[in-house]
Amino acid sequence: MQRVLTILALVVAGEVVFVLPFHVARFVRPTMLDVFGYTNTQLGDLFAVYGIAAAVAYFPGGALADRYSARALLAASLGTTAAGGLYMATIPGPVQMALLYGYWGVTTIFLFWGALIRATREWGGEATQGMAFGVLDAGRGLTAAVLSLAAVNLLALYLPEAAETGTAIQRRGGLQSIIILYTAATLAAAALVWFLIPSAHPRAMSDRSVFTGIAEVLRMPRIWAQAGVIIGAYCGYKAVDNYSLYAVEVLGMDEVEGARLSSYGAYVRPVAALVAGFIADRLDATRSIGVSFLVLAAAYFQLSWLTPANAGMGVIIANLFITLFAVFALRGIYFALLADTHTPRRLTGTAVGVISFVGFTPEIFFGPIAGRILDASPGVAGHLNLFRTLGVVALMGAAMAAWLLWLRRNDDQQLT
Repeated sequence: MQRVLTILALVVAGEVVFVLPFHVARFVRPTMLDVFGYTNTQLGDLFAVYGIAAAVAYFPGGALADRYSARALLAASLGTTAAGGLYMATIPGPVQMALLYGYWGVTTIFLFWGALIRATREWGGEATQGMAFGVLDAGRGLTAAVLSLAAVNLLALYLPEAAETGTAIQRRGGLQSIIILYTAATLAAAALVWFLIPSAHPRAMSDRSVFTGIAEVLRMPRIWAQAGVIIGAYCGYKAVDNYSLYAVEVLGMDEVEGARLSSYGAYVRPVAALVAGFIADRLDATRSIGVSFLVLAAAYFQLSWLTPANAGMGVIIANLFITLFAVFALRGIYFALLADTHTPRRLTGTAVGVISFVGFTPEIFFGPIAGRILDASPGVAGHLNLFRTLGVVALMGAAMAAWLLWLRRNDDQQLT
């Protein structure tokens, strides 16, 4: 029973910690742009501030995870993140929002990320790493879907049936209510973590320097290959933030319909993550990732020329959901590659810090680049250009998976 409670707490915490900085912009993006008065470029720059702060936090945060209790680290992260939500609900100005996103870059990563991945790896044991991380991301996806549906319905309460006729006051009230909802969920997750996760300290690194092992990890080529895989996958994940805006500007939906389409997409995540985890444990995580990237690239290139004017809505929606399935499959298992890289368990947190520092750099560059692509050619053309860019990135991710396979084959030959 304790195992079930532990993974439940990890699942909920693993998603809820990111709802304030990311879910508001993902599921009700047009409303957020309107209320804050942002362009796509300005919102992308906010994510860059978050990404820079997070990048600084990955290294020390990963090392801390090898030394201190996951329960304490996760609970502290969730509590401090929720405090930022109370401030966001006041609809602060541009400078204050930039500072808030920088603050969240620290609170959601420094105390949280390495501890979450280490705790999940230990929960999975030796033979079921794919399923452990698949369950984690599947549960995170289900959590995101439930919260997003609640947020969309909350927004619908504030806007009239014809959402485009809603007033600025109605949009502001709806957005503030969503922010408060997410803040309450974050505080609840902190309590869940504190009461359900055992207070256990990692023994392997407790008597050594916090930064012990970083040099050892940096010398492992497989770590760099895994980081390259995550760069490609995370670009695809960040692109999902634009889907509600795509639905409005390209598919002709209103704000509520676009938000609802985006929230329905979140239900793909648990299915994709579980399927990917099952396949990775029975076949091969690296090959599964390579195939997922190729499928993703094909769907992106399809979307780069499809519009309601030249294709049926069903074809476009189908391709959108294919990209969602592939992206969430990748997210479900890319940390299962820790087994493929033969990363020692005593260095799990440190390796996660290094991999994340490199692999999650899209937090810094993707938002500003995507925002500029969309603003350079407003409307349909901008979204098609973004999908072309994403297709190229997905092919690069497949190349990283091929490199990891080559490294593994060479290492295995040297051992025989």
